Amino acid sequence: MMKLAIYVPRGILLPESVLYAQWFSVLASFVAINTVIYLILGITKILPPIRFGGSKGRERRSETRSIDPDAPV
Repeated sequence: MMKLAIYVPRGILLPESVLYAQWFSVLASFVAINTVIYLILGITKILPPIRFGGSKGRERRSETRSIDPDAPV
């Protein structure tokens, strides 16, 4: 059997006139800025929160809130 080679384009290439158009550069800039903003938002969600203040160590309660009244404070 003979196999036929069929050319199938894997994507659509834009003409050079579109790539150098003003509207395309504005769109590309918007996408770039949007990507950076979402990158920053994603990284801030991953990182632990930054806490400012003068508290030393973990803050402890002065009284226990346990059901057991004899629980250590």
